[in-house]
Amino acid sequence: MCGIAGIISLNNDQIAVADIINAADTIAHRGPDGDGFLFAGDFSNEEIEKNKISSHKRFIFQIPSERKVALAHRRLSIIDLTDIAFQPMSDNTGNFWVVFNGEIYNHAEIRKELIALNYVFKTDHSDTEMIIYAFKEWGIECIHRFRGMFAICLWDKLKDEFYFVRDRIGVKPLYYTTHHGKFYFASEIKAIIKDKNIPRTLNITGFYDYFSFLTVPAPNTLFENIYKLKPGHYFKIKNGEVGPQIEYWDIYDNVTMMKESDEEIIKKQLIENLRTAVKYRLEADVPVGVFLSGGIDSSINTALFSEISKSKVKAFTIGYENDHELKSYKNEYEFSRKIAKKFDCDYTEQSLTQKDLLDFLPEMIHFQDEPIGDPVCVPVYYVSKLARENNVTVAQVGEGSDELFWGYQYWKQSLYAQNFSDYIPRFIKQIGQQIIKTAGKKYSFAYELVRRSAAKENEIFWGSITSFGEEEKQALMGTPIKEKLKNYSSWQAILPYYEKFKKTSKEVNHLNWMSYFDLKLRIPELLLMRVDKMSMAVALEARVPFLDHKFVEYAMGIPAKLKTKNGVSKYILKKAVEGILPHDVIYRKKQGFGAPVYDWFLDDLGTLAKKEIYEFIEETKLLNKEMVDYYFETKQGTKIWYILNLVMWHKLYIR
Repeated sequence: MCGIAGIISLNNDQIAVADIINAADTIAHRGPDGDGFLFAGDFSNEEIEKNKISSHKRFIFQIPSERKVALAHRRLSIIDLTDIAFQPMSDNTGNFWVVFNGEIYNHAEIRKELIALNYVFKTDHSDTEMIIYAFKEWGIECIHRFRGMFAICLWDKLKDEFYFVRDRIGVKPLYYTTHHGKFYFASEIKAIIKDKNIPRTLNITGFYDYFSFLTVPAPNTLFENIYKLKPGHYFKIKNGEVGPQIEYWDIYDNVTMMKESDEEIIKKQLIENLRTAVKYRLEADVPVGVFLSGGIDSSINTALFSEISKSKVKAFTIGYENDHELKSYKNEYEFSRKIAKKFDCDYTEQSLTQKDLLDFLPEMIHFQDEPIGDPVCVPVYYVSKLARENNVTVAQVGEGSDELFWGYQYWKQSLYAQNFSDYIPRFIKQIGQQIIKTAGKKYSFAYELVRRSAAKENEIFWGSITSFGEEEKQALMGTPIKEKLKNYSSWQAILPYYEKFKKTSKEVNHLNWMSYFDLKLRIPELLLMRVDKMSMAVALEARVPFLDHKFVEYAMGIPAKLKTKNGVSKYILKKAVEGILPHDVIYRKKQGFGAPVYDWFLDDLGTLAKKEIYEFIEETKLLNKEMVDYYFETKQGTKIWYILNLVMWHKLYIR
């Protein structure tokens, strides 16, 4: 795990040594164990020599090349802790190079294949070196063999080809841009815009879409002309020409549909497949822990981890002080303690205060790069910090289970509304829409669902976040946004996913659409992005067993009727773990990992929000003050949080 960055001269103009050094220093939090640089082509030897000495481990490689290239790597040592495993890394000829962020969990298996093909390795068990020789042997098709999370840059010097790859699910991010004949890439945007010559301009469409998804759909970001690589995609730079993003994996590519009558078989297979995913994620030469909320997902992670681990599992939980006074959140300590005791964990918990949030807020905005509207960023950061302070470098997390097994109450509501809508003529929906509007509920959840169905947008499910409806967004937007986005709807960002789903799904139904779309957008660009940015802020690697791509393929083949049955959400998963977890943990009411932003906005956080948001409106005119007044008057703390997150980002990165 680490951070990567690079600059490629597309027209062979000079690259400043300081630019790549600064980019690496900007993401030093991702890799505190040292850094490495490759300078290929004509660079100032004086500048390179000046930067060779460092307070930490630093490795600098210089090679001749017709193409000017600078690659950087910040290392967090996880697998093969030796100096020889540092990056950037080359093959034995110096013609193939790689910088890589992530882990390839099945690297040992692929290494054996390559050794049988007469490849000689210099490292003991580095997954980075395996990538180089896999690329030499199989070309870019090698990525189909990788089981893991990764953002990779591969360079074939002889062919003047660069490949950039993001893992199938999108656990690891990769950003890029071109400017004045140079191509820049990095694990975080802040490493790219450290170069002051790169414009920091607001992406207006991304600004609008943020209020639907609490993130910006890939390949766009909230910065104009800075992009992120889509999950399951790669692209190539050949002879200085940047190619398009190419999809190498889709969720339904390798799905085998099962029968509802196979329930007993599925229960057993499900656990075995998940056990394999957990086992792969124990691969490390450093201590591994688990985030334990006490819900079914983190609890089954803990149970399977404890079953496989040779030592006590270190488990970490976050809650909030005086939760009995909170209306919007209650601690789950009762259940996390119960699971920790049952599986004999080395258990640590911490209670946060509103002050913790206020103290962390500026740092949170800095680490996010672009707004991640979910307030869960706060507890994710603190539980990551708690683990790191207890000498854990890797932690398993539970993201993905709800999306695979139908775990959200919002899904129930959406499915009920969709099924009802399917049998109602459109003109009746339009009448219902008008009735709700007349009753003063224009910005309600119910109104938005009716509006979507009446507008013939095919699906009323736009993702698991219930944020701002389209008409509400129109009322919230300031005049500059409205003028530039006439007749635009965020359905236009969803439509390509919907069309692909209809073509590829083995069982086209509303429930599978919900899973598919959340796995395509919400999971990689919101939930996994918050995990990556907040955990790497303290140099902790987070691993996601439920999102092992083979487990995802298996789960997507389970019939929808087994994911929700007899009114029970996550039915098949709950049945599968009945012999492993306590009954009251499995069947307790879902709570979810959260933060009490509603309560906190009634106090100091609300004061801060008013100051920042109204200052933003005054300076930019990008939001309508009357709608913001309405949110404060009606104490809509969650929506104010979404706005505050964006406003503080704009202040730090744009203004």
